[in-house]
Amino acid sequence: MNLSNLQPAEGSVHRDGKRVGRGQGSGKGGTATRGHKGAKSRSGYSKKIGFEGGQMPLQRRVPKFGFNNINRKEYTGINLNKLQELVDKGVVKDTVDLEVLVSNGVVKSNELVKILGGGELKAKLKISVHKFTASAKAAIEAAGGEAVSL
Repeated sequence: MNLSNLQPAEGSVHRDGKRVGRGQGSGKGGTATRGHKGAKSRSGYSKKIGFEGGQMPLQRRVPKFGFNNINRKEYTGINLNKLQELVDKGVVKDTVDLEVLVSNGVVKSNELVKILGGGELKAKLKISVHKFTASAKAAIEAAGGEAVSL
């Protein structure tokens, strides 16, 4: 090793390339690599989101339709046969509430729950959730249980 072959460690030196727009003598003067004319050559240019070079942008070409109700509440549906499965596994004894459903991974803690009438319920359960369908409520009460809306 001698002075003729010294060099900095790999990755320690960052050369940012040739500075543009610093006069003709630099070789990168004049248009400063921006080409001639047009919006991109001007100072202060920033492309608008969705701009397609003057062509009608996609978000304006596609028609708008439908209606989104900002006050809509989304409920997670649970069928009666799912509750019967929990009873058969021995997870649920006599009461079903949000804590039981969350702890068994049926719903997430911040979700609204609605019991649906799909399937058959044989067990006598006291179920307390946000909503019930008419058929689910009838089936729960027919099995000797109780449906409590929160």
